[in-house]
Amino acid sequence: MIHPNLQVSPGHGPDMGTPLRTSEVDVTLEIDGQTVTVPAGTSIMRAAAGNDVNIPKLCATDSLEPFGSCRLCLVEIEGRRGFPASCTTPVEPGMKVRTQSPKLQDLRRNVMELYISDHPLDCLTCAANGDCELQDMAGVTGLREVRYGFDGANHVHSAKDESNPYFTYDPSKCIVCNRCVRACEETQGTFALTISGRGFEARVSPGQDEPFMDSECVSCGACVAACPTATLQEKSIVEMGQPEHAVVTTCAYCGVGCAFKAEMKGGEVVRMTPYKDGLANEGHACVKGRFAWGYATHKERITKPMIRSKITDPWREVTWDEALDYAASEFRRIQARYGVDAIGGITSSRCTNEETYLVQKLVRAAFGNNNVDTCARVCHSPTGYGLKQTLGESAGTQTFKSIEHADVILVMGANPSDGHPVFASRLKRRVREGAKLIVIDPRRIDIVDGPHIKAAFHLPLRPGTNVAMVNALAHVIVTEGLLAESFIAERCEDRAFAQWRDFVALAENSPEAVSVVTGVPAEQIRGAARLYATGGNAAIYYGLGVTEHAQGSTTVMGIANLAMATGNVGREGVGVNPLRGQNNVQGSCDMGSFPHELPGYRHVADTLVREAFEAAWGVTLQAEPGLRIPNMFDAAIHGSFKGLYCQGEDIVQSDPNTQHVAAAMEAMECIVVQDIFLNETAKYAHVLLPGTTFLEKDGTFTNAERRISRVRRVMAPLPGMADWEVTIALASRLGYEMPYSHPSQIMDEIARLTPTFRGVSYKRLDEAGSLQWPCNDEAPDGTPIMHVDSFVRGKGRFIITRYVPTDEKVTPRYPLLLTTGRILSQYNVGAQTRRTHNVHWHDEDRLEIHPHDAQERGIKDNDWVGIRSRAGETVLRALISDRMQPGVVYTTFHFPESGANVITTDNSDWATNCPEYKVTAVQVLPVAQPSAWQDKYSKFNRTQLELLDAARNPAEPVPAR
Repeated sequence: MIHPNLQVSPGHGPDMGTPLRTSEVDVTLEIDGQTVTVPAGTSIMRAAAGNDVNIPKLCATDSLEPFGSCRLCLVEIEGRRGFPASCTTPVEPGMKVRTQSPKLQDLRRNVMELYISDHPLDCLTCAANGDCELQDMAGVTGLREVRYGFDGANHVHSAKDESNPYFTYDPSKCIVCNRCVRACEETQGTFALTISGRGFEARVSPGQDEPFMDSECVSCGACVAACPTATLQEKSIVEMGQPEHAVVTTCAYCGVGCAFKAEMKGGEVVRMTPYKDGLANEGHACVKGRFAWGYATHKERITKPMIRSKITDPWREVTWDEALDYAASEFRRIQARYGVDAIGGITSSRCTNEETYLVQKLVRAAFGNNNVDTCARVCHSPTGYGLKQTLGESAGTQTFKSIEHADVILVMGANPSDGHPVFASRLKRRVREGAKLIVIDPRRIDIVDGPHIKAAFHLPLRPGTNVAMVNALAHVIVTEGLLAESFIAERCEDRAFAQWRDFVALAENSPEAVSVVTGVPAEQIRGAARLYATGGNAAIYYGLGVTEHAQGSTTVMGIANLAMATGNVGREGVGVNPLRGQNNVQGSCDMGSFPHELPGYRHVADTLVREAFEAAWGVTLQAEPGLRIPNMFDAAIHGSFKGLYCQGEDIVQSDPNTQHVAAAMEAMECIVVQDIFLNETAKYAHVLLPGTTFLEKDGTFTNAERRISRVRRVMAPLPGMADWEVTIALASRLGYEMPYSHPSQIMDEIARLTPTFRGVSYKRLDEAGSLQWPCNDEAPDGTPIMHVDSFVRGKGRFIITRYVPTDEKVTPRYPLLLTTGRILSQYNVGAQTRRTHNVHWHDEDRLEIHPHDAQERGIKDNDWVGIRSRAGETVLRALISDRMQPGVVYTTFHFPESGANVITTDNSDWATNCPEYKVTAVQVLPVAQPSAWQDKYSKFNRTQLELLDAARNPAEPVPAR
């Protein structure tokens, strides 16, 4: 199928009425005299639509199972009495169907007349005018008059529910087609909507006749997309009217990589609609991607370059030329004084592959060193290391859709319903269909026990004991004879396996021994291990609760060991699947953003690889790895690292031990930040270059399933220059030319130099919709599933994973363990989502604490509490919750004033320096005032905002201090 290169029609697009069915058996029938052949199980409606015969419908849509309530899609079938609904009637061999006749026309018109008799006749002023299926069907059925009028009882004046900030609910326009209810159940899996009342009184109800904002609705928008009338309507459409054209692009939030249609009026976005042909999301979305895009035109956007000599100086707005000249001259000055290695760069997992590739190229070719790193360092670098060592490739093994074939799903250290909600909907659907779920997490997250979904096992281990848990699961598999012996013999290294088998069989790894460490009963561990090993296709999904530990890499290797030991690699429904946090974490790693690796995960010390890049780039490259982000901070404080180019990352808020990071920032002489807002890092910058949002970009993102998808520009860059153009201009001023005129040329270079991307181009992406690497001569259409016949490294390698307790110990002074994570409505450091209506759901970070721990400390719900660790102290409001286990507290990190990372330490993974965010020993006590750090931050923040305001409003002097 050829996917659109740029523009498509707005609205929902062609609707086949019922979902696609697949079957090895075909059925041939006759529809309106045409011979039609379709897979068995196909509805008459879909069979007709596939042959350009559109049967009228209202309750039917191809994203939902057929329901058969509207009675518009009636057809005649030769030899059959009555008028069956075409949406719920499957095709049969030899069937002869008529979709049009005078009798059918009368029946349909009468049905429509009944609908319209209790519906406002305000089509000309209705927000859905031009995009209303009810309006369309009135025309199709030839309805010209309504005989019944509005006398007597009706719903025409029913009150609207405007509580949701993104959409409105107008019950007067509800036709009770049930599509929104079914979308909430089938697509989203939240079950927040129902039909209340019977007969004439029937109406859609959120929860128990509650306003939407008081119900369990998660504002994914599935109900809005499903609604055929203006009953559920985006407020942006109400305010701005119907869009006139649409551009297909890719969401810039989490690592699911949902495809969207940006629906436009001129150069202005009216709404974002999930794209039905998007292979990662298949027409679904979450509250962030669907609605939280307003930050792109927020009044706080940085749109003009600015410079200053010291961070205590007011900013000065300058031209692009002056800003780039100043940045280049400062970098040259620093290198001349302190040496070539005194500067470096940080790439962004929020930027495109092409932009990230250019930044690492800038550092290596123009700066002349390998001091480049990325935020993946602080999230999924253990994934890259652990999977490379065991399976041979630094990426997940499956597609998201593969979960439809899983019989057992093990989720470890991830909270998909908050962090990856569109994938979570797939997971919940599969569990409702019968798959068994194992959750390994210190908290009782939503998927442990939710609507129509319950985990078979929840192993609430103590933070920091992941390796012990994985070893205990392996112990059961080995000692109870549950190994996939033939798979191991054929696919894995014999000696490494034998050593690993002997290790995990030791008594110290038994569930009985490990239960003392993890706090999880031995029988629960044994039951989960048996289920994983014997329950059929078993898939592991994991997140930052695995990687952000001192033994993050060890746990990833342990997970890979489990998959190999049970033969759960290399086919549908199994595998090792990291859930990447940000939209392009996978891509930033692929593009060579680590100081020891060139694009494609090839070490800088490899002479042949380095020579290929030297020939292409026309420079000599360093053979020694550069500085990692933590090394940059330490070197800055010690005085040897003086300059930084940071594109699209907020390291001051997102990295651990905030006070240490801030000290490093203050020690540098030139920090160049390229971003869309004055974020926490930009407050320490000397040059602030305006960045662009995903709506202003051309390029590609690579999601957690290795899926490369096009990002298409839908509006002109507000600063006048795209990010990739800025990097090129800076390189030119440093004496290195990058002759690109479009991001497609950058991808062409990536493909030439990176074997796994060899077959990738914008043309191929437009044709296929997306491609999963490796995509090359051996796999011209990409690789949905990795390691099918053999592992990338040849034979799979089992690695011994010895449990080493974290250095972060609880003591009488610090008796609790703090772990951190995300929440559905907010994203990462919150720079984007905090500038949208998503703050209606979550407007501050809270500390979740178990009732027992709260009672011991005299803490009540909403009390201010001080959280003190060995690194620092901050103050948050308490949220008493039995989702926590006693001894463990939890918070998010979306608001800078919360200072969540003031208290996280600089402990890190032994292999990759990924910070141990998930294990911090703390004490929590009631307090009456902010922490000393928060007082200091408040003053610093106020000063920096005033310095920015002085640049934007030069007539107003900065207040004296």
